[in-house]
Amino acid sequence: MLNGAQQYLGSAPWLAIIPGAAITIAVTSFNFIGDGLRDALDVRDDHI
Repeated sequence: MLNGAQQYLGSAPWLAIIPGAAITIAVTSFNFIGDGLRDALDVRDDHI
């Protein structure tokens, strides 16, 4: 997605901003989901 937009970045920067933001949001979401699952399923957790 980002590679195809390189020639248009000067006139249409949203062609790189929107896919870049989508990738950032997806990676951050997966990170938060993974942290939440680890916290919920950790059997060695001492919090009662």
